[in-house]
Amino acid sequence: MNDVSAPLSLLQPMLDQVNRVVVGKKNVTRLAAACLLADGHLLLEDLPGVGKTTLATALARTTALDYQRIQFTSDMLPADILGVSIYSRHHERFDFHPGPIFSQIILADEINRATPKAQSALLEAMAERQVTIEGLTRDLPAPFFVIATQNPVDLAGAFPLPDSQLDRFLMRLSIGYPDAAEERRLFTEPDRKYMLSDLKPVLDAGGLVELQTKAREIHASEALLDYTQALVAATREARDLVSGLSPRGALALLSAARGWALLAERDHLVPEDLQAVFIPVTAHRLRLAPGLEQGANDICQRILEQTPIP
Repeated sequence: MNDVSAPLSLLQPMLDQVNRVVVGKKNVTRLAAACLLADGHLLLEDLPGVGKTTLATALARTTALDYQRIQFTSDMLPADILGVSIYSRHHERFDFHPGPIFSQIILADEINRATPKAQSALLEAMAERQVTIEGLTRDLPAPFFVIATQNPVDLAGAFPLPDSQLDRFLMRLSIGYPDAAEERRLFTEPDRKYMLSDLKPVLDAGGLVELQTKAREIHASEALLDYTQALVAATREARDLVSGLSPRGALALLSAARGWALLAERDHLVPEDLQAVFIPVTAHRLRLAPGLEQGANDICQRILEQTPIP
């Protein structure tokens, strides 16, 4: 096992910087960091103006990785994301000009404002860390992390993400409103856009890859795997769900729990790791029965409360 004590010691300073900009949301920022350590992708879904882009930008700027922000719009084309070949008169050939997808951290801002055709340009990239353009497959850089933000689907101008694309996101998080004390800080402190410019990168690509490798090596006992399967089975057997977690969703749950455990500097999983990430990993993967008044988060919380720990 690699010695990752040095990059591991940088995780808290990274979180401290993010928490100075995104006030009062330490659990959300910790979950976002766990998603990064688990080598997954993150979807931030909430109302405009609550800090989705601020969180994504802060997380990106505290890592010394190549970073690109893509503003999704209704007239966007896949080539705007992937790149395009342009004929060079000097060389008498077509030269490929890579798009912003060829970066290590991608902020896909307001992803559901784009049409499904443009959204689909991210599918292969997120699932396989490669893109196929004009019949040629091109590898994406490592590490590769997509942070997407989206507005609620009932807002004007939003195109819902299909289930197949939602499943590519390891976690879906909502930020929510700050409490009164934290909101007062927003009134009295400098504008967040100026605070973002002061953030310093503390973790480089090599250190992040080491940490992601360390996370994959975190041990899961037989009893912990029994608990994982019990939670997964509960989603499949719930009467108010059309379908529960798939095998890929179950693997995502374990992967996210390992990222959370690494933040606690543990080399093994405990039930609390699964519980901490269960709702962000599971809720967006469930299909609710028609006419159901309960939301997916409430159903996940009920499953957590009713599933005994071995």
